[in-house]
Amino acid sequence: MYSFYLDNMQLPITPSKLQIKTPSQNKTMNLINDGEINILKLPGLKEISFEAIIPRVQYPFGAKLQSANLFLNKLWELKNKKQYFSFTVSRLTPGGKALFMDDISLLVSLESYSMIEDAQNGLDLLVGIELKEYKKFTPKIATFTETDGGEVLVTTENTRESRKEPAKTYTVQSGDTLWAICKKELGDGGKYVEIAKLNQISNPNLIYPGQVVELG
Repeated sequence: MYSFYLDNMQLPITPSKLQIKTPSQNKTMNLINDGEINILKLPGLKEISFEAIIPRVQYPFGAKLQSANLFLNKLWELKNKKQYFSFTVSRLTPGGKALFMDDISLLVSLESYSMIEDAQNGLDLLVGIELKEYKKFTPKIATFTETDGGEVLVTTENTRESRKEPAKTYTVQSGDTLWAICKKELGDGGKYVEIAKLNQISNPNLIYPGQVVELG
């Protein structure tokens, strides 16, 4: 069983298809005598796209029916607040066991979304969603120093350095995900598997505001 979460909002009906694209940033150039060459660069940010059904009637296989405006307003908020958020796909075996290693958990931005009303979908809305991976970065300060010989040396340093000691526990706030907590407090979102096991959390996507999580 799959579950999709946008910033801790579970989609009422799990999309039937998910596409994750890792674009290339390689550059192709032509040399005068050697012809075409390919300059290899690091891959670009992941691009995620899927279509989600927002039901207006209750289905036996879906979550409890809620107003479609609840989900549309959430999408509007995610687009307009100009902040990244977590996108998580949780996978469970038919027996209800979490497949931690197969989960998807990324920080993303909402690039665009579109609403489609089609007679073939009855009263339901179909929403096309496009996300892009977000990577945190720290601006650097460049210092230029001229030597006695006329050379210019360039050194860089982070604008700020975090010297905070890792916390032993964390109290879950509204909108938190276990991946984001591990990224923020431990510097590695991938540790959510270890932390989930430490806290006996069977489904890492089901954490609640006020819950105290041990971090080691």
